[in-house]
Amino acid sequence: MLSFIVPAHDEELLIGATLHALDAAGRALGEPFEIVVADDGSTDATAAIAREHGARVVSIERRQISAARNAGAGAATGERFIFVDADTVVTPELVRAAVEAMRAGAAAGGCPVRFDGEVPLYARLLLKTLLPLYRMFGLASGSFLFCTRAAFQAVGGFDETLFAAEEAAMSRALHRQGRFVFLRQTVTTSGRKVRTHSARELLGLLGRLLLSGSRGVRRREGLEAWYGERRADPMTTSGKPASMRH
Repeated sequence: MLSFIVPAHDEELLIGATLHALDAAGRALGEPFEIVVADDGSTDATAAIAREHGARVVSIERRQISAARNAGAGAATGERFIFVDADTVVTPELVRAAVEAMRAGAAAGGCPVRFDGEVPLYARLLLKTLLPLYRMFGLASGSFLFCTRAAFQAVGGFDETLFAAEEAAMSRALHRQGRFVFLRQTVTTSGRKVRTHSARELLGLLGRLLLSGSRGVRRREGLEAWYGERRADPMTTSGKPASMRH
């Protein structure tokens, strides 16, 4: 059994496209799968939309991405996990590659990420800089991380003392459990953060995190890009960005 685990908070605009893509990818595999949505304190229709798409919903009230990922994993019944953010669209080819990697003995892995639609130049340059580093050091993005249940349990899940960068910490921990694979297939995630925040805001945030080290990601304060009030994506039309409509 394959378990797709989707952490979500107030994602009614995008989670439908995410779940539609996961269902299509799971069906293309031709083997049993489930979709578990960890709804972390949503105040919109996220949970209802998830159920409409056939997902099992686990409700928590932590407002913390690590805790949401762990809650979803705790409810999952599969022996293989794929964590996918609620604003991210997978392809059947990517999911198949992840499953085949785990079948071949990989403990975990990730893949390259691209933004949907138009994003500012600084964001494109930043992504081009970060992706080779992620590949070099074997780090999965939060948008798409896969691992076996055994590896997940061996490392104790995501570190719940972290409010950000939990996927990097998890990647490093999973390296100790076996082979970590960085796939060539790409996943598409929403570029809303870079469309709704200026370069000064986001690069300033990254700079502060680099200076503060782990202290900066161990509290919610200062991480408004992830935990602050969500800004309207200028690319959103008819409830979804054009590139993510079905």
